[in-house]
Amino acid sequence: MSAATSGLVKAYLLDGQGGARRTDWEGVRGWRPGGPGLWMHLDYACEDARRWLSEDSGLDEVTREALLADDPRPRALALGAGLLVIVRSVNFAAGADPEDMVSLRFWVDAGRLISLRHRRIQATQSVADEIERNRGRAPRTTGDLMVALIEHIHEKIGEVVDLIDDSADDAEAAVLTVTGDGVDLRRRLAELRRQAIAIRRHIAPQRELLTRLQQEAAAWIDAHQRARLRECSDRLIRSIEELDAARDRALVTQEELANRLSEMINRRLYALSIITALFLPLGFITGMLGVNLGGVPGTTWRWGFPVLCIAVVGLIAAQLWFYRRKRWF
Repeated sequence: MSAATSGLVKAYLLDGQGGARRTDWEGVRGWRPGGPGLWMHLDYACEDARRWLSEDSGLDEVTREALLADDPRPRALALGAGLLVIVRSVNFAAGADPEDMVSLRFWVDAGRLISLRHRRIQATQSVADEIERNRGRAPRTTGDLMVALIEHIHEKIGEVVDLIDDSADDAEAAVLTVTGDGVDLRRRLAELRRQAIAIRRHIAPQRELLTRLQQEAAAWIDAHQRARLRECSDRLIRSIEELDAARDRALVTQEELANRLSEMINRRLYALSIITALFLPLGFITGMLGVNLGGVPGTTWRWGFPVLCIAVVGLIAAQLWFYRRKRWF
């Protein structure tokens, strides 16, 4: 089967000393418990990966169904000597929204880690790159490998949260200089709140997952790995708190923007009201003098129009003086 259609995205045999070598389906099928640690990363949408899970993986039906579920919830479940772990990661695919989370599912025990995904996950690629680049510094055990994957996933989540926090800072600065109707800024704030709410909803259940992993009694998870999981949990909690803060800041910024736009509209309406008040008496006078009835004074006087203009200017000046005295502007 060609590499383009193979469900085996990548596979490594760990030597337990910080080394690893890449292998293929033949090496996977030749692996036996008690030998080198095995990490195999599968695309569960491919037929050969599903067939291997069903026929050669040795996993029970409940575990297989959980690994192949359409939209699984983040969780960690102890099954015998192994762990079923489902964790969500940010979608970094081109054109994808960060809040469109992707799931990494894996089965891990003392001898092997089987991870599955359909859409590409940067965290797994980062771990694979470290294995390829740092010869002699690869994860020594499947426990190390599991923790490394979880750390990289939450590191990527932290990067997205930092971008959202920066966007909240930019929006707060932009509201001070907003001009016009602020449509673009309102759209940015709505998108910011939507992203913060969506990402928080997806990653919040992973606090329970990390707590469960720290408490798990599996012998192949050592004290150092549990400490790393605690740090990862603290980082996740901090990310959730920052998302809450960004959401609240966006809401406050929206309110400030609405207040500024309302104030801007009120100033313009006030200016129009002053202009209307100035010209209302003038309109009354000119309307009275413009009626087509006999007896209108000044119709035959040569100085009638100049006197009317002077009177109008004087009336405007008197109104302006009165409004100023009342501090209406």
